[in-house]
Amino acid sequence: MSHNGVNPSLTTILTKHQSALLSDWVREQAAVRGRRGAAISESELRQECSDFLGRLRATLERGQDADINSQDWGEVREMLEHLSRSRLALGFSPSETVSFVFSLKKPLFRSLRQELAGDAQSLGEATWATTELIDQLGLYTTEVYLKGREELITRQQQELLELSTPVVKLWEGIVALPMIGTLDSVRTQMVMENLLQKILETGSAIAILDITGVPTVDTLTAQHLLKTVAAARLMGAECIISGIRPPIAQTIVHLGVDLGTVTTKATLADALALALERTGRVVTRVKAGRDGPEHPAWS
Repeated sequence: MSHNGVNPSLTTILTKHQSALLSDWVREQAAVRGRRGAAISESELRQECSDFLGRLRATLERGQDADINSQDWGEVREMLEHLSRSRLALGFSPSETVSFVFSLKKPLFRSLRQELAGDAQSLGEATWATTELIDQLGLYTTEVYLKGREELITRQQQELLELSTPVVKLWEGIVALPMIGTLDSVRTQMVMENLLQKILETGSAIAILDITGVPTVDTLTAQHLLKTVAAARLMGAECIISGIRPPIAQTIVHLGVDLGTVTTKATLADALALALERTGRVVTRVKAGRDGPEHPAWS
């Protein structure tokens, strides 16, 4: 759209044909609302359309800048931002969301043809200016939607990382970190932070890193583990790595990774037994009754 000023023909249309334009626009959207359309009632949709047309008309009437990024268009942008985020929360796709804006074209063009039927030049200029304006608004809506989706994905990834790196207290002075999935630099940093924080909170002397759920161990993964072990040692805690399955053991040997300074165990149970022993505890069995089953007890 030209940046020399607003579209006077569009301002006239929004003022004179507001009611008919609103009804036509709602009908257009009913045809393109898609599978998520049921998430918004017709009354809610009509109210959104009415609010948007009101803001658009007010902006065109008082503003002389046709650039939607200018201060004059703040109220219109604000509504499109709110609409994009609400549609995203309801599961609308980008095309379903932006159809709110683009579906306004047909009703506007019909009204422009009625208003400027005897002036081909004015009709052409008004149609082109309106097209550029709606395209700008549609692109802005898409950008806001995509930005919101990126923020949502980033937040969900962060939450998944936190859920996938839980540090649990197994016993007095013993914590464990069961790891699942691939270790990368970002996740390793979170693992390290969570583990060190838990060691500080509990005053634990032993930390068990269980890699049973880690599918493969390469050189980078081994380096990440060694960094975590080193950080824990600086906090005064000894680390035991459990879950060393035969394939992983062979891979570590093949890669030439030196885990000689780190205690390793095949299973988490073996690691816990060793941790109990190193903290001065022993495992014994006690009987529930004369003929009852024996149960392990720690002392």
